[in-house]
Amino acid sequence: MLTTLHIQNYVLIDSLDINFDKGFSVITGETGAGKSILLGAIGLLLGQRADMRMLKAGAQRCIIEAHFDLSQYDFQEYFTSHELDFDGQECIIRREISASGKSRAFINDTPTSLNDLKELGEQLIDIHSQHQSLLLNKENFQLQVLDAIAQDSKELSTYKQLYKAYTLAKAKLEQAEQQAERDKNEEDYLSYQLSQLTDAQLEADEEELLEQELSTLEHAEDIKSALYQSYAQLDNEQGIIDQLRETTRRIESLSSVYALAQTLAERLDSCYIELRDIAREVETNMERVDYDPARLAEASQRMSLLHDLKQKFHADDIAQLIIIRDDLQERLSAIENSDANLAALRQQVEQLEGQLRQAAHVLSELRSQAARRVEKEMCQRLVPLGMPNVQFRADIHSDASFSQSGCDKVTFLFSANKNVALQPLSQVASGGETARLMLALKAMISGVVKLPTIIFDEIDTGVSGHIAEKMAEIMKEMGDGCNRQIISITHLPQIAAMGSRHYRVFKTDDNDVTTSHIVLLNDEERIEELARMLSGSTLTQAAIDNAKALLRIEK
Repeated sequence: MLTTLHIQNYVLIDSLDINFDKGFSVITGETGAGKSILLGAIGLLLGQRADMRMLKAGAQRCIIEAHFDLSQYDFQEYFTSHELDFDGQECIIRREISASGKSRAFINDTPTSLNDLKELGEQLIDIHSQHQSLLLNKENFQLQVLDAIAQDSKELSTYKQLYKAYTLAKAKLEQAEQQAERDKNEEDYLSYQLSQLTDAQLEADEEELLEQELSTLEHAEDIKSALYQSYAQLDNEQGIIDQLRETTRRIESLSSVYALAQTLAERLDSCYIELRDIAREVETNMERVDYDPARLAEASQRMSLLHDLKQKFHADDIAQLIIIRDDLQERLSAIENSDANLAALRQQVEQLEGQLRQAAHVLSELRSQAARRVEKEMCQRLVPLGMPNVQFRADIHSDASFSQSGCDKVTFLFSANKNVALQPLSQVASGGETARLMLALKAMISGVVKLPTIIFDEIDTGVSGHIAEKMAEIMKEMGDGCNRQIISITHLPQIAAMGSRHYRVFKTDDNDVTTSHIVLLNDEERIEELARMLSGSTLTQAAIDNAKALLRIEK
């Protein structure tokens, strides 16, 4: 439960530190004194989006920090799964907003995301506002009420997992069916494309070799002439080789009288051998090079085919054409096997649908049992709240379609008067009746859901007198057990008097600066606050006596 709240530089709050306790507490104050500001600050701790306008004028940073005692609640799994420090006792949530617009959130001094903060906050505090009363008319909220009473979280989790798997499998089947239809329409064209690439008998390095061959064929005469002339210069009478051989002999003849001659002769002999090899290779290639118009035409045609295929299939080279060919083979193979694949996918969808329908049936049974309990308890709780002839029914309609939460649709039907047929809440419940209905539901849900803190923001709207007193008794009962904390923001003295602790919100003006404050009232201050709520700004003895009577204090 919430034990301490610290607020600094938030809207009209300069600095505030307030302690809270378990049980039923009340907060009162004039309209506009700052009660909504207090709720807004708590809302930031629950993951609501920050706004620069929240900073107090002139401040550089806003800080909101809350301490929670969780020793009586099992939150270890949350902290473990989110890798957060937790001693099993205290949890500290902090939110900081800077003037630059930057917002940071912390759980036990560890930076965290707003989503994680919201996830934890929803398990720590439930703020019931007038706006939330509108949820009572929403079908999904009514379904959530039944789920809370049914305590079917395990079954609902199983259903949602199956629903996700079923939805994915169904989408995969639809996609496969659409693809199969498209492929069948394109099968002939794909086969034609594949035959073109297959008939081409592609080889990855063919293009480079073909380019070299074409270059040789196109210049065959020039090449042959150059090789012939080169050979003639190398190996004929008085050619380079003969001259080199003669030069070698002359140098070698000096070896007996000139020491360097033998070395030079050996080097010249090596050159002679190399030139002889070159001459033979030139001669061999000279014989091989011939102008072949037929082969030139064949190679040119082949090169043209490869060029056309690259353009047609938008490929940069033959390697890409080979990849496209293999992909076409795979697609055509998939088309041939599509019926078998589709049958397997349909079988999977049917199996998941059967499992999902069974899980939905289990949920429906649990919700039906919960509905009967809700109907009985709501009537029992609403009779003391000024509805002696109340009728309440949770109407569950199940159909064959699946949704995130099952096959059930829930409508709360209500009648406050005799001989008046039950009708949907949204059509017949007044504002005051809606407030009482919501309180009764919250009281019932709180008995099965371990929620540390519930804050009621003016749930007494539209009621007064005896009914307000009964509503206060319900809230007090909610706070008396299970270490739960109930805080009610109210304008009614009958409710304020029932609280174990009473806080007052007020504003002060100092040097043209308005500041909101909240203080815990002592016994005398509480009497004055209640008297003020009864009679207005002018305190009368009658109002003071009435306040004491509400507090059950002897005059």
